[in-house]
Amino acid sequence: MELMTVPIENPEELNLILGQSHFIKTVEDLHETLVQGVPGLKFGLAFCESSGPRLVRYSGNDEDLEELAIRNAQAIGAGHSFIVFLRDGFPVNVLNAVKMVPEVCRIFCATANPVEVVVGQTERGRAILGVVDGGSPLGVEGDAEITERKELLRRFGYKL
Repeated sequence: MELMTVPIENPEELNLILGQSHFIKTVEDLHETLVQGVPGLKFGLAFCESSGPRLVRYSGNDEDLEELAIRNAQAIGAGHSFIVFLRDGFPVNVLNAVKMVPEVCRIFCATANPVEVVVGQTERGRAILGVVDGGSPLGVEGDAEITERKELLRRFGYKL
């Protein structure tokens, strides 16, 4: 097996969700879930079909995000993987609904950080083995950082 990393192309530092599912119906079900999740959410998604014609299937409501998802799905090239790019919304607003889509097997990450996908390649194809999401910790938060974190959550409307 050959191991490699595939950097996710994300020039606007958009939020993304990277996952694995098991059926071609994933595209339609994820689309419906995202549309219902957040009013005004813009998204593009792509799914790597792993049998039959083995196409990259895609959907969304923003052509630029669809194209970005397609490019990244092609670069990763792992069967049954999917990637969703979000604009005007956060993964936290749709992540549980995405997890509840019957075809979804796992979520590798949901982030706006730089991401590298760890991919293994065999004669059969590629698999996502994991992700590198952002950078390693540089220390432990102190009182000032705790206060800043809590204020940020309130500013975003996640805490009272």
